[in-house]
Amino acid sequence: MNSDLSLDFLRVVEQAAIACAHTMGQGDRVKSDQVAVEAMRQTMDTVPIDGTIVIGEGERDDAPMLYIGEKVGMATQNGEGARKLPEVDIAVDPLEGTNLCATGEPNAIAVLAASDKGGLLHAPDLYMEKLVVGPSSKHAVSLDASVADNLRAVARSLERDVEDLVVIVLDRPRHEKLIADIRATGARIRLIGDGDLSAGIAAAVVGSGVHAVMGTGGAPEGVLTAAAMRCLNGEIFARLVVNKPEHEERCRSMGITDFKRIYTSKDLASSDNVIFAATGVTDGTLMKGVRFFGDGTRTSSIVMQSNPARIRFIDTIHVEQARMVRVRF
Repeated sequence: MNSDLSLDFLRVVEQAAIACAHTMGQGDRVKSDQVAVEAMRQTMDTVPIDGTIVIGEGERDDAPMLYIGEKVGMATQNGEGARKLPEVDIAVDPLEGTNLCATGEPNAIAVLAASDKGGLLHAPDLYMEKLVVGPSSKHAVSLDASVADNLRAVARSLERDVEDLVVIVLDRPRHEKLIADIRATGARIRLIGDGDLSAGIAAAVVGSGVHAVMGTGGAPEGVLTAAAMRCLNGEIFARLVVNKPEHEERCRSMGITDFKRIYTSKDLASSDNVIFAATGVTDGTLMKGVRFFGDGTRTSSIVMQSNPARIRFIDTIHVEQARMVRVRF
């Protein structure tokens, strides 16, 4: 996979973010997600790839577009099949934080990760235990260690006190004990309603004010987080929550037989060629949301790749045709 594709994938997430930003604050999470999917799918077919969705909106019956196994990219268009295009596996979340967009809250983003064929785990749509930390702490923590031991290890790695740490946790009833355990250490907690993917990215960026993400969230989002960690040199430790026969059946159908395995970013995003792109829909920790003005639209994005290792924060002004734009900073 050519690293030059990163700017093509940037266009994909930008268009998805712009589309759903038009619905921001309208209280219709279904509509917000739908327009993001439609914009992302339409733009994806302009990218010069032979792409396959490996993590998307679900199976064909439940998702008419960006479903698992769907073919995307210019190779799907008439006349492009004769030209050999790179085979690429793609994981998408056209709108991470549908509730956040619908209510106008921070940290809604449009996200895409891509790799060489076979480079992203085909994760079942189950819950996953997660621990996400930055580069300095990734060799010091363990998913099986206690909350207190892990936070002490993170604090030592950062040369801080535990009381200085900020841990992000999804505000869910299932995390009641986890929250109590974190508070018992003296660490501070930032509870979020949605968006553990954007939280995971923040944990790996120095200066974000986030030092770890803990708790149980979606497995597909875990793979997307892993792709970002491959580019940021952070780490995610994850284990599928398999506690029903139907969960086991779902895992086996996707080639997963070890239900107790602890995955790292290299397991979830195994390719040496990973591209990750995200655009802010609403204002967040790392990116501003989409801003509309008389002459066009302004977006804030992050584009990362593992080979060559590169992280770019990109501020783009999309100018409407036949108009002159006045840029203000």
